[in-house]
This record gives sequence, C-alpha cells and structure tokens, in this order.
Amino acid sequence: MEKKKSKGNSAFEEFATKVSKAAGSTTAFIGAFLIVVAWAVSGPIFNYSETWQLVINTGTTIITFLMVFLIQKAQNKDSLAIQLKLNELVASSEYSSNSLVDIESMTEEEMIIVQKYYQRLSELAKKEESIRISHSIGEAYDQHERKGKNRIQQKSAKKPAESTKTIKAAKKTNKK
Repeated sequence: MEKKKSKGNSAFEEFATKVSKAAGSTTAFIGAFLIVVAWAVSGPIFNYSETWQLVINTGTTIITFLMVFLIQKAQNKDSLAIQLKLNELVASSEYSSNSLVDIESMTEEEMIIVQKYYQRLSELAKKEESIRISHSIGEAYDQHERKGKNRIQQKSAKKPAESTKTIKAAKKTNKK
C-alpha cells in the first residue's frame, strides 16, 4: 500500500509525531541524563547558587510543558487510527455486534449499558463447556437457553434408556 501525503497533514502534526518518537528513544534519554549529570557536576563551580538551581528548574519545566502538547497531539492521532482499525474489524465481522462500531462516540452511561451486556456475556461464556465458543450477546443468550433445554431433554432421554439397561442386566442376573 502506497503512503500518500495528505494536505490535511499539518506541519505541527508531522513535527509532533517526529518529536514524540524522538523523545521516547534511548538517545533522548541518554542526552537528558548527560545534561543532568553536567548540571550536577557544575554545581561546585557555581557554588550551588540559586541561579544554578533555577537553570535546571526552568529548563525542565519549559521542556515538560511543551512536550505535553506535542505528545498529546501524536497520541490523539494514534488513538484515532486504532479506533478506526477496530471499527473496521467490528464492521467487517459477520458475527460481531455492530453496536460497537464508533463506541467511542457514546456517552459514558451508554458505554456502561454495553459493559453490562458484556458482563452478562462473560457469565454465559463461563457456563459453556468450551472456552473456544464465541458469540454476540444475543446469540450467546439464545444459544445458552437452547443448550439448557437440550441438556434437560438429553437427561430425560437417558433415564429411560438407563432404566431399560438396568432391567435387562437384572434379568440376566436372575437367569443365572
């Protein structure tokens, strides 16, 4: 797939992405560590003055303040990309619940309702014979009900058969 440069990519967006990646690198950490070491070593030269302390405090505060916005911009873009990919997966799956597409746009109260459905699904899944069975919420509930009825019918059908076996075994014993 060919990567196209969109006109929507602002210079700030590209800058934020590059700076975020660079800030998380080993090189950035080593550079920051060396700056702190150099500052600490220079303490005796400046007699540990207030200006010496102010240099590191001001520098780190400014860098931290600016990095918050750059990293948040890059994080917002990454988060949106992940949400879109998840939406595509949910929408493309025949068995998934389409109520999850664009769930991030729901209110917290709506998400809590969906969460309760999934808690119920989890309860139903725990009752399954195999952990490999997966369903939508509605399918899981319906299938669980069907299986429960089938189990009851199977148990009822086995009882007469078992009784017949017991009677036949008893007759064989009596014949001997």
